[in-house]
Formats: sequence, C-alpha cells, structure tokens
Amino acid sequence: MARRNFSMIEYFDRIAAAHRPEMAFDGTDRDDFEAWWDEAHAKFMELLGRWPEPAPLDAEVVVSTEEDGIIRERVVFDVEEHMSVPAVVLRPAEMAENGSNAAIVCSHGHGQFGKEPVAGNRTAPGYVSDIERMNYDYGWQMAKHGYLTISPDLRVFGERSSEGTMVGSRDKCNVHFIRGAILGIYTLTLNIFDMMRCIDYLETRPEVDPERIGMMGLSQGGTMTTFTAAADPRIRAADIIGYINPWEGFGVNRANFCGSQIVPEIYRYFDTHDIAGLIAPRPLLVEAGAHDLCFYIEDQLEGIEELRKIYAAAGAAEDLWVDVHPGPHAFAGNLAFEFFDKYL
Repeated sequence: MARRNFSMIEYFDRIAAAHRPEMAFDGTDRDDFEAWWDEAHAKFMELLGRWPEPAPLDAEVVVSTEEDGIIRERVVFDVEEHMSVPAVVLRPAEMAENGSNAAIVCSHGHGQFGKEPVAGNRTAPGYVSDIERMNYDYGWQMAKHGYLTISPDLRVFGERSSEGTMVGSRDKCNVHFIRGAILGIYTLTLNIFDMMRCIDYLETRPEVDPERIGMMGLSQGGTMTTFTAAADPRIRAADIIGYINPWEGFGVNRANFCGSQIVPEIYRYFDTHDIAGLIAPRPLLVEAGAHDLCFYIEDQLEGIEELRKIYAAAGAAEDLWVDVHPGPHAFAGNLAFEFFDKYL
C-alpha cells in the first residue's frame, strides 16, 4: 500500500484535503439559492439534534445601577426546566420604554470570564486585559451608541462555570459535549437555544421593538452568532467577528475549536460559509483581522469569498458587509455601528 500511515492526525488531514461538504452551495442565481436554502436549512436544523422544552422565563432584575449614562442590570431568567441564564442588560439611561428601540444580543468567546468583559465590566485586571487586547467590550460600546444590549453567559462560562473552564487538563466544553452526546444532546444546540430564549426575553422588554433585534460575537461568539442567526430569523442583522473560515484548516488541521462549537456530522454537510449563507438574504457583517492568530486571514478570506457567492445568488450582495482590518483576533468596530444603524 502506497503512503503507509500510522498517524491519526495525518489520517484526518488526508481525508479533509479531498472532502467537499455534501450540501455545499454551488448555485448562481436566486432560484438556485432558494432551492438550496430550503433543503440546507432543514438538514441544518436536523443536525442540531434534540431541543429542550422552553420554560416560563420568570425573569428577575437582580440589581440595577447607572454608570456614565448607562443603566446596567444583572438579569436572571429560566430557559428550560433544569437551567437558568444570568445576563447583563445595558441601555442608555434616557432610553424610552415605548417599544421603539433596537437591541443586540452580544455573545462572548471562549474565555474564562464569560460575559463580563463584553458587558464592559472593568472591576478586575483580567476583565480589563481582555477588553484592551480584543476591544472586547462591544456590549458596552453598542449601549453607548444607543442600543439596548444583552450579554449572557454561555454554558460552562462565567457564572455558569462551577469548576472553571477546565476539568483537570481537559476543556470542560469537550467533557460536556461527550456527556451530552450519549444522550443525543449537544452543547452547541443548548447554547443556541439559550440565545433564542434571550430573544424571547428581549421581546418582553418595554424598550425593545421585536422587529429590530441583532446579534454579534467574537470567536466562539462568532460561532454562536453564525449558528443562532442561521436558526432564528428573528435576528434581523448579524455581525460575525473572527470566525468564517473553512473547517479544513481550523477544524481538522489545527483542531482549533471545542465541543461547544460543533455538532456531529456538521462538516459532512456544511462548511462555515454555508452555515453563514443560511442567514441570507438578511444583512450580515463579517469582520476579519489580518493578524488573527486564531483564525488565519488566508482562511477567512477564502470563507468570505464563498459567502459572497451565496449572497450574490440570493440577490443580497449589497447586504453582505466585509471588514478586513489590520488588527488581531478582535472586534474592529470600524463598520459595526454604521451597519447596525442602517439595518436595525
């Protein structure tokens, strides 16, 4: 046998090199897009597996303070029988409670502090370091710009992390992915469900117009924004930061993801740009850092070009915004304010 091999790394790299997802978009016009979307979205939702049964939110504002013209609320609500979500809601102090305002769900990435830096909490050195390194306080920045924002903790992060982000030397996301998978329950799906319950909560807020809800997130937050916006059409505009790039590079070659960012067989059927393409024709901003060391720029550019083809076929090329910026794995903030102002 030619090219004998004993390495599992080499084994998967060889398979990925010749792999094309079964439901990759290869159309050119609106008819092609609509036929693909119908089939692809159904398969996508099937791959997400079991969904929890929603519970009454029973939302509670635990504490409310004001800082620099922004009201900061610590909010807790139930999402299912066995799980609750803590979140930070930020809004301008003068925001009217007349159901006319836009809101943005702001998802954090795979960091040990969860929602706190995203919501602009600067009370600890670690929070400040993350904010300064990644311009990470986009929940706060968007609130300062005039939006109501909600920044929840994903499962096993922040207040939802009872043991830190690791179990011994293992990423806790991977441990819980295995625990859930034997039940047919996937942590990514649970987190998507929680983001959808955040939207349910926003729809109860007296300030918020339910027709003007967006979502944004960096890194794992980009994963969450991609998957949630693909699943839930109530997200009218989305900003995916530092994520869209082929699975072959970051997923197979470098394995730069965790068990909370995949479901079984996802790459058998879809690459990341295909999943983002399910957001079309809704407006989408994609941010990519030229010096991103988590998601390499050459990979991101490849994913973006494939995504452009989907948006063009959907007749929405002008609604796909791309910001390739000279920064690292971070929120650039160059186009995001203008983007959400236009579409929300």
